[in-house]
Amino acid sequence: MPAVMGTAGHIDHGKTALVRALTGIDCDRLEEERRRGITIELGFAHLDLPSGERLGIVDVPGHERFVKNMAAGAACIDFVLLVIAADEGVMPQTREHLDICTLLGIENGFTVLTKADVVDEELLELAREDVAAFLEGTFLENAPVLTASSVTGQGLDEVRAEIARQVAALAERPRSDLFRLPVDRVFSMRGHGTVITGTLISGRVAVGDEVMAYPSGARAKVRGLQCHGEPVQTAGPGRRTAVNLQGLKVSDVDRGDVLGVPGELFAAEAWDLELTVLASASTPLKHRTEVHFHHGARECMARLFLPGGGRAAPGETVLCQMRFDAPMAGVYGDRCVLRSFSPLRTVAGGRLVNPLGRRMRATSPLAACVRTLSAGDARAIVDAQLTLAGTDGLRLAQLRTMTPLPRAGLAELLAAMEAEGAAVRFDREADAWAHGDVVRELSARAEGYLADFHKREPLKPGLSRAALAGAWERTLSPRLAAFVVEHLAATGRIAAEQDLVRLPGHSVTLGADQEKLRARLMEIYGAGGLTPPNLDQVLEEARATPREAGPLLRMLCQSGELVQINDALYFTGAALEGLKAALRTYFETHEELGLGDFKELTGLTRKFIIPLLEYLDQDRFLLRVGDKRRLRRATAP
Repeated sequence: MPAVMGTAGHIDHGKTALVRALTGIDCDRLEEERRRGITIELGFAHLDLPSGERLGIVDVPGHERFVKNMAAGAACIDFVLLVIAADEGVMPQTREHLDICTLLGIENGFTVLTKADVVDEELLELAREDVAAFLEGTFLENAPVLTASSVTGQGLDEVRAEIARQVAALAERPRSDLFRLPVDRVFSMRGHGTVITGTLISGRVAVGDEVMAYPSGARAKVRGLQCHGEPVQTAGPGRRTAVNLQGLKVSDVDRGDVLGVPGELFAAEAWDLELTVLASASTPLKHRTEVHFHHGARECMARLFLPGGGRAAPGETVLCQMRFDAPMAGVYGDRCVLRSFSPLRTVAGGRLVNPLGRRMRATSPLAACVRTLSAGDARAIVDAQLTLAGTDGLRLAQLRTMTPLPRAGLAELLAAMEAEGAAVRFDREADAWAHGDVVRELSARAEGYLADFHKREPLKPGLSRAALAGAWERTLSPRLAAFVVEHLAATGRIAAEQDLVRLPGHSVTLGADQEKLRARLMEIYGAGGLTPPNLDQVLEEARATPREAGPLLRMLCQSGELVQINDALYFTGAALEGLKAALRTYFETHEELGLGDFKELTGLTRKFIIPLLEYLDQDRFLLRVGDKRRLRRATAP
């Protein structure tokens, strides 16, 4: 199994010298590092194991000023080699480095007492006792403590053997299948262009793949790959990887960016975390505290928001939210480290439970969903994420970053939840999902809205689909709104007739007075034929007010019994059909129709000719060409 080992320990305790003695590789590549004799930046080496596996090694700086670099290197390792100089023992960065490893969830490793050649046996024994006391209660408490000298070679074979044993004992870690490579170096090589390096933490990448730097969105093509200095066509998880990128400048990528597949990662300005404060922290962490935030290879400033605005005491584990000035791209389960602003020291660490956090009050009912994210099983996590998303829903691609499941497992779980009504795929093209409760609530609101509409407008046969959107927020996804309407229609809870929707039991029923007025209106317009009176005259003749006649006129227009030409002029549908029949007969022997022809054909005055011709144009029965009109042949029977 590919693995990465990281060093940890105080400055000048011999981490880099030990790696060089074990591998023959000098990790101090910078001129300043060699001149000053201290490690400043991350260094990288590899060791070929008896099993044939090549182990990646990350050598970290030990100076307190470069703890941010140490955190970047430790973020991707599988086990740690804690280095303590036998002549100095446990020092401040020994403690801080071990704290960082603990907060990052590292559970394997061992300790090496270096510089064994400069102390006698008595001092070496005292150092062993000091280290044993220091490691008590930590994940290295029962791990081997070896002694070695990088100068004389003493103990190096035992160290190599322990490294091999550590690799063999590593349990297969469940990894996301999302390709992610946190960038810890960016540089340009003559003849090659931009090269980035990092530890490939999940997924795979191949030469020719299109990749994206998150959160900037800069895209590139993979021109070449190397793992531990060897050219490869494909790189998998757990390997130190160098990627030669085509189409990307060095200035387009920053240390701390994450290389991924376009559209598979998502950046947000708020993350929900399960946060543990170090027991050794001198003070509680307060609500709204500004901290140095370390995730992968990135360091940024962030602000801590605690539920109810309280405090997190030393040794306490709480749920919180981190908010950033710029978006960050993470995946469920990622580890992070918090360092206080002043004095600059490690105070807490966290596990990411929601990389697309939403700002909410601690008293919000949704806050309970965030608690589920930290402790629930995969099914409960998916359920909680869909609940938090509400009417926005989530695409499968987003859910892959928000749950511990690989793509196939997530798709299988969603299918099972869909069969039970717990989840609904409302957009197949985008593979977008909503919680079943969300769809049920929207459906109930739509039915209630229709019931209220029928009560207000009993003479209207139904409501347009677009108008039904008034039952929901304006921000509701059009795809989700359309899905709810179709779902209601498919299950018989509403009746859909072309663009109109109604409750199944609704029908237009008129009272005796309304039926009498309806008949009178049709009588007047029917008698008028193609020369009906205007609306005011009709209302006067029918002895009705606009308020009384208005709903009936709309109902008659919806049924097609009347056609409204303008604000004041209505014709019966029968009269207009008769006119169209006469025009069809006319065009059997004529190509064009002028105003005079229309007047001669109908005997109408200009008062009716103009609005009728404009209506026939808008109805796409006639086609106007200059001052003449022709029959649109598609309208002919």
